[in-house]
Amino acid sequence: MRKGTIGWDVGGAHLKAAHLNNAGKLLRVIQVPCALWRGLAELEKAIEAILRKLSTDHVNHAITMTGELVDLFANRKEGVLAISRVMEKYLTDEKYFYTGALQADYQGFTSAAYLAQHWQAIASANWLASAAYVASRMYSMQISPYALLVDIGSTTTDFVVLKDYQPVCKGYTDAERLQSGELVYTGVIRTPLMAVSRHVTFAGQLTSTAAEYFATTADVYRLTGELLADDDMADTADGKDKTLAASARRIARMIGRDADEAGLTSWVALAQSFRTAQFERLRDTVIHHVANFPDQAVFTLVGAGVGRFLVKDLAAHMHASYIDVADLVEIAHENAMLTDGQINSQWASSCLPAVAVASLLHAKQTF
Repeated sequence: MRKGTIGWDVGGAHLKAAHLNNAGKLLRVIQVPCALWRGLAELEKAIEAILRKLSTDHVNHAITMTGELVDLFANRKEGVLAISRVMEKYLTDEKYFYTGALQADYQGFTSAAYLAQHWQAIASANWLASAAYVASRMYSMQISPYALLVDIGSTTTDFVVLKDYQPVCKGYTDAERLQSGELVYTGVIRTPLMAVSRHVTFAGQLTSTAAEYFATTADVYRLTGELLADDDMADTADGKDKTLAASARRIARMIGRDADEAGLTSWVALAQSFRTAQFERLRDTVIHHVANFPDQAVFTLVGAGVGRFLVKDLAAHMHASYIDVADLVEIAHENAMLTDGQINSQWASSCLPAVAVASLLHAKQTF
């Protein structure tokens, strides 16, 4: 009899877990803050918080990560090994680490015994698990063979071309993917606004922006009303509250002003100017990647991550079809996505890599 599976995605700012039953259907997804750069104790607390909410009897654990990049570690190898040791300490059942690039179908795993040997394939591979999973689900559902997966997270955006239901990647490491444009450091929560645009429009006038950590994209999307409270887990730039007034105060500083110089509608308009700048960067990157498809090919944009509302807008802008990853996930029952007291059928989209590694490992089970 197959076991249930828990997929873990260890990030630098969040820890995400997805629990599948023994039939491979999703029971629950949980995300908790995990400021890993502050120390491994943060990861330990996050694991404990999730384990208190999940039934871990008779399960296998599938683990992927990006947290090895935080500056707690001297290098990525040290990060992979340190994170893995913590996961081994807290997870008592069988554990497997995702090493997708080592296998032709991008669905490979390794045990703890081979961590040091395969650390490079483990490091920052969560995007590849997501792509392999989405490709397999689109094949099963016979959705368009040409697609671009766009996963907009809190900090970064992943772009993965899918051709004939297979990921087509130019790069695999973060360095390679930054060069190819498959990884873009822009997200909808933690990105400093100074990294979004050097110029914005305020009250009809073009103005430069401050190169200071005054505000983040979370302030923008709070003001536009697009950031859900459940997703809004990161600290603010000034460590203060997350009200509209506080976001307006922070965003005003980006152009050398105080919030009381204008009404809230003016600061919402400024937020829209930052949104436009970020949207245009994402649009240009999408255009770059869909150029890989044959002429006249009908393609689908697949939206994932907390910023998938932007992917939906990108699809509309480009007259492309759109599908949310949540529509690809097999749910155990209608209330299965219970997380912290709220039923949210979209939660799997925000935690796609955790769902993906759990599903990929479940499909490989022979034990």
